[in-house]
Amino acid sequence: MLFIGIQFVIWSVSGAYMVIFDIDYIHGDSLVQQHQDVINDKQINFSLKQVLNRYPQAEKLSLGSFVKQPVYRFSHDGRQYMVSGVNGDLLSPISEAQAKAAARYYYSGSGNISEVELISDNPPSELSKRHLPVYRVNFDDFASPSLYISQLSGKVVTKRHEFWRGFDVMFILHVMDYQDGDPDNKLLLVSSLLGLLAALTGLVLVYFKVFRKKAVDGGSQKLMAAQVRLNKESV
Repeated sequence: MLFIGIQFVIWSVSGAYMVIFDIDYIHGDSLVQQHQDVINDKQINFSLKQVLNRYPQAEKLSLGSFVKQPVYRFSHDGRQYMVSGVNGDLLSPISEAQAKAAARYYYSGSGNISEVELISDNPPSELSKRHLPVYRVNFDDFASPSLYISQLSGKVVTKRHEFWRGFDVMFILHVMDYQDGDPDNKLLLVSSLLGLLAALTGLVLVYFKVFRKKAVDGGSQKLMAAQVRLNKESV
């Protein structure tokens, strides 16, 4: 029961943390500006037909923008590509300078870039492997925000800050899965059942400690009163 009592405290603290903070802030939505980029067709000098002629096996082809520049994004032979719509130049994989420019363009804060790191393998726990390779661009700002820029698409694939990292730790403690943060685990099930058992046995103890004791004390008082009356009558 001591173990369950400690876990009750952990559940309370971690649950309070996850409820107090706004989930949109935790997701880092406020870190990224939602630019409404309008593609100027006068800038497009490299046509869709030219893209298909150069990359005949292109799939999932789309026209978008990269830091106000029109670009084509598509998959070819299982790899992502980004081609300039202005002159047809292959932009992917983007350079560190381009990643910095993209990060500054999308970042909503006022902090300066403090560090840039290219991650090609062994990503941190806060980043999914499916996004690799990416640039992690750290900003010298409140809560140490980071933007992850795809080296192939130039898009912001995810964003993180210290409060998100704290939320992740609290979630792991809350669901009691210290490997992959999956709430469907046996440790959580066993702890929940023990918690239920603790609550039920606690109710039984309360009954015997409070209500049953009052009944016993009341009966004892009545018995003593009856004995006093008998003693008086015998006198």
